[in-house]
Amino acid sequence: MATTDASSFPPTDTVRRQFGPVASAYASSNYHSSGPDLARLVEGAGLTGKERVIDIGCGAGHTAIALSPHAARVTAVDITPEMLGVAADLAARRGLTNIDFERQDATRLPYPDGRFDVAASRVAAHHYHDVGAFVSEAARVLKPGGRLMLADTVAPEDPALDTFYNAFELLRDPSHVRNSRASEWFALMRGQGLEPELLFQFDLEQEIVPWFERQQTAPDRRTGVLALFAGASEAARAAFHLDEKPGWFTLPIALIRATKR
Repeated sequence: MATTDASSFPPTDTVRRQFGPVASAYASSNYHSSGPDLARLVEGAGLTGKERVIDIGCGAGHTAIALSPHAARVTAVDITPEMLGVAADLAARRGLTNIDFERQDATRLPYPDGRFDVAASRVAAHHYHDVGAFVSEAARVLKPGGRLMLADTVAPEDPALDTFYNAFELLRDPSHVRNSRASEWFALMRGQGLEPELLFQFDLEQEIVPWFERQQTAPDRRTGVLALFAGASEAARAAFHLDEKPGWFTLPIALIRATKR
């Protein structure tokens, strides 16, 4: 297992500033370490033990760790040094030696064309400022017939619900860029020579206070989110299950497999 540190990233990067201080919280997060989409992602990747895999936006390393027993080698990349440190520590404690942790930008991967059999990205893409560049890079580094396994929070297709969702996510986490709609992901993937299919979709229950605490959300931003929830339309209340359990709501998550033609 190796760790590489690139030095070309600006120190003011919003994602790095947001996620550096909270990296350990993601290492212990129940959803990130064992959410139902993780097992489905590993299964859907169709690994035989011979593949070279890249985990893009690896965060605390849970996806790379889950994939590594089924792959020849995994390259796990993230822009946040603290996340890579946490991920490398988790892998070392589990005795995994076939993962390389490298500090890289998801939209500017330094690998040659066709390097990987499988690319994975789990609950990271909504932080990318250019998801088109991310999809382009993922497609470029895949071999023909290779698979991009994307799991992420997805916005509803209804424009009003899309706006509501992205508004409260941005208030909670200033590094949030956008939850894309599934239809937007499909269009981007097809534009890069990938053929997408929806493998799995579910609503992830979240308890509001721990959801705030994991990102160390500032008090004024918490107030803003709670005000949005309190004033939500009937459609938004139904879409995010705001009334079903006091102090809880849900986030829609989709798993997409896109095969390179």
